[in-house]
Amino acid sequence: MYLQLVLLALLVLVVSGVIAWRAMTAEPNGMNETVDQPVPFSHKHHVGDIGIDCRYCHASVETSAYAGMPSIATCMTCHSQLFSDQPMLRPLIDAWQSGVPLAWRRVNQLPDFVYFDHSIHVAKGVGCASCHGRVDRMPLMRRTQPLSMAWCLDCHRDPSLQLRPREHVFDMAWAPHDTRALGDALVETYRIDRRKLMDCSICHR
Repeated sequence: MYLQLVLLALLVLVVSGVIAWRAMTAEPNGMNETVDQPVPFSHKHHVGDIGIDCRYCHASVETSAYAGMPSIATCMTCHSQLFSDQPMLRPLIDAWQSGVPLAWRRVNQLPDFVYFDHSIHVAKGVGCASCHGRVDRMPLMRRTQPLSMAWCLDCHRDPSLQLRPREHVFDMAWAPHDTRALGDALVETYRIDRRKLMDCSICHR
């Protein structure tokens, strides 16, 4: 009887641990699910139709671990004059007038125990579209990749297939003519150490 109680307690402990682990590592939203935002911002309109460069809004993407979010002032560069009377932009105008920033919701989010640096990926020729998909075609932003450890390791084991010349990192439509040959050449150009990419401390610090 005592052994059965111990085994039951262990089973409950293991199941509780698995549930807690899943809760800590699960994405807040599923793949290809749009995320409600205070303003329905369209990357398709701003990037695809108008041609705004990623770096205009995500100003720290080349220099910081975080890509950064645009300030209200950045949005108001245009929207102080354009469409400022539209109901969908009311939260933006209210935030500008009150000085209280908008509470944007994360679309792509990694667990707290994972370290990801945007700047090093940009410097090594990984295009925005590799992780974020064709945002220039998204009326509403959604996550297009699993962002799981296995998915990240696929690229770390063989980065050649995701590399592009630095001048094309922010070009959503860019595609190489010979992926493998160009990628292998860029591994050398960017001095990417494939063995170091598999070191646990690269992402877990």
